[in-house]
Amino acid sequence: SFDLSNIKVGVLAGGVSSERDISLQSGAQVCRTLDSRGVEAVFIDITSRDDVVIKAQLKLHAPDVVFIALHGEFGEDGSIQGILESIDIPYSGSGPVASRLAMDKIASKEVFAKKRIPIAPSCMLARGQVMSTMVRYPVVVKPYCAGSSIGVSIVRDDMSLRQAIDVAFRVQDKLLIEQYIEGRELTVGIFKEEPLAVVEIVPRGGYFDFTTKYSDGLADLIAPAKLKQAVYRAVQKTAVAAHRSLGCRHFSRVDIRLSPDEVPYVLEVNSIPGLTSHSLLPLSAAACGISFNELIMEMIRAAFYGKNQIQEVKKS
Repeated sequence: SFDLSNIKVGVLAGGVSSERDISLQSGAQVCRTLDSRGVEAVFIDITSRDDVVIKAQLKLHAPDVVFIALHGEFGEDGSIQGILESIDIPYSGSGPVASRLAMDKIASKEVFAKKRIPIAPSCMLARGQVMSTMVRYPVVVKPYCAGSSIGVSIVRDDMSLRQAIDVAFRVQDKLLIEQYIEGRELTVGIFKEEPLAVVEIVPRGGYFDFTTKYSDGLADLIAPAKLKQAVYRAVQKTAVAAHRSLGCRHFSRVDIRLSPDEVPYVLEVNSIPGLTSHSLLPLSAAACGISFNELIMEMIRAAFYGKNQIQEVKKS
């Protein structure tokens, strides 16, 4: 372990997205870890999108390094990373460009397609547009830029499709209609550019929706997933390829559907995955023998030393 005793860590949480509550939970858990390790942590609740306000909060607390526990639009779309870059405070996770790309389901699909990473066929629909293509059911309807399955539905006929489109448009102006891939739901944590354990999510209700994602007991989580070794490796390899193709750094979590013919389709890359005790990235790490506390400490180390590497080298 490295010495963080004279370093002040600012934990940014809350935010103004639909995932505020989850973010507050993640932030609180990170603070508990830092406290238990004797590291000075300051919890910074982000309640505004205004960068003047946020910069003032950061100046007031003057952290040496920032841990971003903001989920949803503002934390993951590159805005907060851009603010931190502009005032030169090192921070955890991906930079502004990769964050924005990972959050945008349509743009990231284009990158995956270029890199020949398997993705589900899909089309985009903007508000006021008429569906031009024939839909092969089942399909998934998702807002193109919201995390945590908010506004996401699986539909199997025209009537439910119309309803699902209405629901998704309540959240955003653009949406994605994607072929639903029957198969196994997997997720892979990426940490220091390497894959952690593959986790299988077996929902008890058939679909892993927003409620399943964040409450215990609605899905069985199997870590490591029981897959043939070659398939397991292929899933890990695909996850790392997706993480790298978007230019993510330090860590992420890649959601994958394994089709019946064992093709790993990438659904999305989460640049700031949940970090509570029952979140998937910590579980993926635990299955590799990395404890929650160790995971958080390593993330902060990567943030702090990643930015300060040059000075560190000069000193020695």
